[in-house]
Amino acid sequence: MQEADQTDFYENGAVEKLSPEKHLSPEQQDLKNAIKAFCLAHLHDAHAVFIIEGDAGTGKSIVINSIFNEIQSLSRGDDQNSPFWKTDNMLVVNHPEMMKLYKNISESYPALKKKDFERPTTFINRMHKSGKKADIIFVDEAHLLLTKSDKYNRFQQNNHLEELIKLARITVLVFDEKQVLKFKSCWSKALLESLVQGLPCQIYHLKTQFRVQAEQDVLDWIEGFCRKKILPMPHKQTFDFRFFDDAQDLYEAISQENARHGLSRMVATYDYPYTLNGEDHFIHEGRFTLRWDRSLPDEKLPWAERPDTIDEVGSVYTVQGFDLNYVGLILGPSVLYDQATDGIRIEASRYEDGAAFAGRDRIQDPDGTKERIMLNAINVLMTRAVHGLFIYASDPALRARLMRMQKSRDAAPD
Repeated sequence: MQEADQTDFYENGAVEKLSPEKHLSPEQQDLKNAIKAFCLAHLHDAHAVFIIEGDAGTGKSIVINSIFNEIQSLSRGDDQNSPFWKTDNMLVVNHPEMMKLYKNISESYPALKKKDFERPTTFINRMHKSGKKADIIFVDEAHLLLTKSDKYNRFQQNNHLEELIKLARITVLVFDEKQVLKFKSCWSKALLESLVQGLPCQIYHLKTQFRVQAEQDVLDWIEGFCRKKILPMPHKQTFDFRFFDDAQDLYEAISQENARHGLSRMVATYDYPYTLNGEDHFIHEGRFTLRWDRSLPDEKLPWAERPDTIDEVGSVYTVQGFDLNYVGLILGPSVLYDQATDGIRIEASRYEDGAAFAGRDRIQDPDGTKERIMLNAINVLMTRAVHGLFIYASDPALRARLMRMQKSRDAAPD
């Protein structure tokens, strides 16, 4: 089945949604003004930190890209009286797919250059080598920053954020504790607070949900599930929330939505073998078979934006930070029904993401942290959809529980 019309696809894509010119809500505009005022107040300080908090879908990246574009415009503009004139500023993000997106956006805005965007390790090593210091660093997805050295990726220090703060007068960062996905990026609010202790610091919490266009009962259901609870089935509404008894039926439904609306994709928990060896690896669930996303770092478009990826299943790493119109989510074998609690239980031994649990030294509660990471991954996957979330559970008992709940709702009189 073909992708929706390409004009509609790109108008509905991440480049459009993350555009620096995108209209901001009153809350987002207030945040942008607060960031600008903070930067003006602390531009000559040694170090200062502004923290943007908020759940997935509250528009944190939109605001940070908008204020970064404005400050870069002032830095490179003709107004020599602007406090931001000729300031040295950067935006860093430890996410290769988001990095592609930011660099693609920069092509349409004269104040932005591709060199303004770097991965944190690259930036840190470059600045240490040059002995320079930036004026303002904007950090998107700060919960993905490393909290320990990683010699494989040439990061020799102890903590990405600690180094970034040292290398800038002002650090503006986006942080969501519920999106931590690896031991080596094992963030908590306590750790974040310890790094900014004694520094001028302001925290702004975005509250309004913009991505998931659902009523509160759907949002509550997702939040409850990520706390291992199964809440009552949300009522029928414009947001299409439903369960499937067959993974192939789910895929066909997603393909139909993709043909109609674009940006509709299959995703799964990391419960199926995958190795970066240049070969395809497949997810099998009953009569459903589809390959995992291919690693194509040289592709200009991010995975979520490429029309061919309707024929793949995305992982949490390919879709984190992105919007999709409709999401088909496979909850793999690590997500099980717990009859004793009428909720779910997480079985870490069935999780295939070995990299997530690498480097357990200094992790105080490895087993508890594993469960937290796996539940965080489910939260990220469930909060990608704008218009509809379709779910299939690999565990027969969980699948039966969800299907019974859905049939009871559908059988009830309107």
